[in-house]
Amino acid sequence: MAALSREEAQALIEEVLEVYPEKAKKDRAKHLAVNDQSIEQSKKCIISNRKSLPGVMTIRGCAYAGSRGVVWGPIKDMIHISHGPVGCGQYSRAGRRNYYSGLTGVNTFGTMNFTSDFQEKDIVFGGDKKLDKLISEIETLFPLSRGISVQSECPIGLIGDDIEAVSKKKAKELDKPIVPVRCEGFRGVSQSLGHHIANDAIRDWVLPNRDGQAFEGTPYDVAILGDYNIGGDAWSSRILLEEMGLRVVAMWSGDGTIAEMELTPKVKLNLVHCYRSINYITRHMEEKYGIPWMEYNLFGPTKIAESLRKIAAFFDETIQENAERVIAKYQAEYEAVVAKYRPRLEGKKVMLYVGGLRPRHIIGAYEDLGMEVVGTGYEFAHNDDYDRTIKEMGEATLLYDDVTGYEFEEFVKRVKPDLIGSGIKEKYIFQKMGVPFRQMHSWDYSGPYHGYDGFAIFARDMDMTVNNPCWSKMKAPWLTTETTAPSA
Repeated sequence: MAALSREEAQALIEEVLEVYPEKAKKDRAKHLAVNDQSIEQSKKCIISNRKSLPGVMTIRGCAYAGSRGVVWGPIKDMIHISHGPVGCGQYSRAGRRNYYSGLTGVNTFGTMNFTSDFQEKDIVFGGDKKLDKLISEIETLFPLSRGISVQSECPIGLIGDDIEAVSKKKAKELDKPIVPVRCEGFRGVSQSLGHHIANDAIRDWVLPNRDGQAFEGTPYDVAILGDYNIGGDAWSSRILLEEMGLRVVAMWSGDGTIAEMELTPKVKLNLVHCYRSINYITRHMEEKYGIPWMEYNLFGPTKIAESLRKIAAFFDETIQENAERVIAKYQAEYEAVVAKYRPRLEGKKVMLYVGGLRPRHIIGAYEDLGMEVVGTGYEFAHNDDYDRTIKEMGEATLLYDDVTGYEFEEFVKRVKPDLIGSGIKEKYIFQKMGVPFRQMHSWDYSGPYHGYDGFAIFARDMDMTVNNPCWSKMKAPWLTTETTAPSA
């Protein structure tokens, strides 16, 4: 099926909305739009960062997930306490493949789960004493940890535990950072507020720790921020920056350390990968320390070249010449990837629905393979995310914010994409419908996808998924006309 015209896309949105009661229909209409590249501000066509409708299935996470699962969790040499019942801690543990170096349980703790395991008596009498005891036990068992964060779950905010007082007391007692994070899940409308709260905790409890301390810097010091090293992404990015002659002083959260976080105010430039999760702290560092920041995108050779040149332009001619050498060095490699896979993927349509940066960052990588992204949307975006997205998407393509399960399925049935890139909650629905699917929160357990090496893996994975013969053999059970009587 050819891509929809603007009129067809708008008619599809209106048709999908007809199932809702009038009030819900009016609300959801604000979150669905047909892309128009001529619009400067997305608020003129789509609304975001609003509470999900009660009773309407949402794919969002909560503030706790944004703080514990995204920003703080991958800091490898700290122990992150899920303060509250065990369930949230277990659910957030190892949910993403944040690769890290080190020895687990000795000096790195990324895949371990620490929880205060709230019981009913803790709700009644409070958990401050339990938290105090837990931090002491952690210090005894894991003395090489460089710090502890206290990630508060919903009950903590409801009963009023004073995690700040406990953290200050234990930090003085143990002589290491203990960071309280007020990220109770009920706060805000999505995990986006959890990112903001986590960034504020870094601002207040971590960044000032080395203010005034001497640091032997260079003119080429940079920090990689908002890269969570899924499948090794941050390592692929770091290789390219260092080949350009830059010195990566800090890289977080993926494979990050608290020392790197503390040193970030010493760099000359902050490089932001996931804008939605980390822009709050970079803006603070720009205001307080005078450190400029810029976004970059290392998905696919076109965007890689654009980003390396953009980064190099901030520095002198030496770095700019090095950037051109790096791009030229990998040209034969990525051209071979395109030559191999583009004929197999040319013209294939893709629909995306992910969080963070992916709904816009990976568009260029698909286009490098001749594929067309015909629909995209975010789970927890703000309008500044859509401002950046409308320029990346083609005319008359679909935009959908906090899309419901029903809406997404109906869009897919009508648009008939060749590939869907979304999250784990949607994966099995569309696979049962016989639609090729990639889990784009954690690269479906593959990766890395960043950098030139990552592009080769990305192209292979897309080809392996789209052109797998299994899809032609599948038909959803509810679409099967003939039913077989159960055997006796």
